[in-house]
Amino acid sequence: MFSIKRISAVMCAGALALSLGACSSKETASSDKKAEGTGYPTKAISVVAPSGAGGGWDLTARSFTKVLAETKLVKQPLTVENKPGGGGAVFMAEYATQQVENNDMLFVNSPPIIINNLKKEGNSPYGYKNTTPLAQLTKDYGAIVVKTDSKFKDLKSVLEEVKKDPTKLTFAGGSAPGSMDHLVSILPAFKYGVDPTKIKYVSYDGGGEAITALLGGNADVIGTDASSVKEFLKAGKVRVLAITSSERLSGDFKDVPTAKEQGVDAEFTIWRGVFGPEKMSAEAKAYWEKAIDKLVQSPEWKKEVETQGWELEYKNGADFKKFLADQETQVQQLLEALGMQK
Repeated sequence: MFSIKRISAVMCAGALALSLGACSSKETASSDKKAEGTGYPTKAISVVAPSGAGGGWDLTARSFTKVLAETKLVKQPLTVENKPGGGGAVFMAEYATQQVENNDMLFVNSPPIIINNLKKEGNSPYGYKNTTPLAQLTKDYGAIVVKTDSKFKDLKSVLEEVKKDPTKLTFAGGSAPGSMDHLVSILPAFKYGVDPTKIKYVSYDGGGEAITALLGGNADVIGTDASSVKEFLKAGKVRVLAITSSERLSGDFKDVPTAKEQGVDAEFTIWRGVFGPEKMSAEAKAYWEKAIDKLVQSPEWKKEVETQGWELEYKNGADFKKFLADQETQVQQLLEALGMQK
């Protein structure tokens, strides 16, 4: 038989074991909770289109937030903010200095994030290296566009006019001189042997404003992204003279020849992607990369991309960052050829 003293010792040992076990469980739970992080996101998410309404950035931001909400991949409210100015440079300066740790503000962009950082006039000291690249979502192409009642029926007729007098026609686009729409506008002329620095180019804050200028008679030709003019083409308000793709597009653009088809070797791909702040937390970065990976595989997103006339081309954060470094080299070479580099 156990003595009372021994029973007491056993009971004390058991109590101690239970106590230690409870402490261990609490520590494990606490450790697990710490590993899980803060449960990001806990607030509404803002996705910025650094342009006015109606352009490619605006459409991308709205499609991105709409499908994320529809698929319930993000349960927090998602809003789109338009912050135009300087072809994206004004917002980029604010984002890189004032929102550097704001995990709840993302933005969409395209080649201008590289171009604005490299070009000579009106350049931005900030570029993609001042962000956290999260993913490339789509690709689009440049379009050379006139009004439906324009005398110009094809790309060559515009280029011949410009070759005679580079200042006669007013070209316009939704970005600053030396930026993407400007490059799209003048690239065919440059390839056709025209001095691009002599071409008259007027910039607007976003593709939507550039189209308004064209329809209002304030511009003769605009260079923009094909997806931005899709609805105007369908409504019969514009004529697309050329697309800067390597092959003719399908759907609404199936009857539009490429610049290459018309003897002008002017190709320009417009990617669009999503970025976070430079000092984005590891938790937020992992959350968005996972959410976007699921988004691009969803049938809802694939349908949206088709509806908008884009092409799905997804790159995850790591691949996107590498791609941006490669394109930075390409853009630098193009700007040097045009005499527009820093």
